[in-house]
Amino acid sequence: MNTVFPFTRILLFIIAASSMIVPGPVDAAPRSGQTAPNFKVTSTAGQTISQENYRGHVLVLDFFATWCLPCRQSIPHLVEMNRKYGKQGLEILGLSVDEDGERVVKAFTDEFRVNYPLALVRDSTTSDFGVRSIPVMYLIDKKGKIAEVYRGYSGEIARSVEQSIKRLLAEK
Repeated sequence: MNTVFPFTRILLFIIAASSMIVPGPVDAAPRSGQTAPNFKVTSTAGQTISQENYRGHVLVLDFFATWCLPCRQSIPHLVEMNRKYGKQGLEILGLSVDEDGERVVKAFTDEFRVNYPLALVRDSTTSDFGVRSIPVMYLIDKKGKIAEVYRGYSGEIARSVEQSIKRLLAEK
């Protein structure tokens, strides 16, 4: 590991923490009502996943890192949402920005008993979604449009995510 990596990790942590306190606009980020950018990733299980896999479903795209404290706090909530609403049409995809590779993400999956696919994400995907800090969750409706964007994580955000999921699942 080089000496730049710890600095990068600390810097990303500070950015993630500050996004919870003062969320600011991200110019390049797609907004509510816009069609979600196309993406194509390979899950830690080796499956190719794209936005097309989720047409007709409500999708939570969760950009996270295994070392990010607010991300680690949000994962149990997402696991519960998947358990609660998965049979009703909810899909969740975790997109890791970890630099340490798939081994770390697979260990994280086991530690948190993640019940939805995880994938390492490339810079092009984070750029397409305007990800500047983590965690950031995109709620995408059944038609592929962005319904909500959540930056950071708190109890209030958790409640709002669940309410939005229920509303989107009820839509035709």
